[in-house]
Amino acid sequence: MPDLQDIQPADFSVIRNWPPYPPEFAELNYALRDDGWLDKFRQKPATAIYVARQHGEIVAFSLLSKTAESSAEFRIALRADKLGRGLGKTVAALTLARGFSDPGLNCIHLIVRKNNIRAQHLYRQLGFRETGRALMEINGSLIDFIEMKISKSENKGAATL
Repeated sequence: MPDLQDIQPADFSVIRNWPPYPPEFAELNYALRDDGWLDKFRQKPATAIYVARQHGEIVAFSLLSKTAESSAEFRIALRADKLGRGLGKTVAALTLARGFSDPGLNCIHLIVRKNNIRAQHLYRQLGFRETGRALMEINGSLIDFIEMKISKSENKGAATL
């Protein structure tokens, strides 16, 4: 099982050098690009960024960024060569557990691309529920997203570990 740790400054360059995603997940490279969401969230106040290490290597990262006093946005990215191995579920569950250990945090929300069926399934398994849709411009293209959220009482993440 990976170990979830607070990100360190040197970890950003390690993540930047991850292998590219396969063609069917190419849009996920946006997280890692200059001015991608990792860079944007790195600058945001009240944001915790974590790395998941397995056998000493960073295999994923996740974050929780406060959006209100009692809520936070969740994001996750896996190293391309670690996709499809159940790692996302473990890292997501560990991140939810870390977030919900804060007594003031009651809700975690996320957006997931409408065409990312695997991620939607994972989030539903953890207890997230769909709350709406959003159309956002990413790198000059309009992308359809599903909005999801989970409350502290709905969190099934710890049960999946």
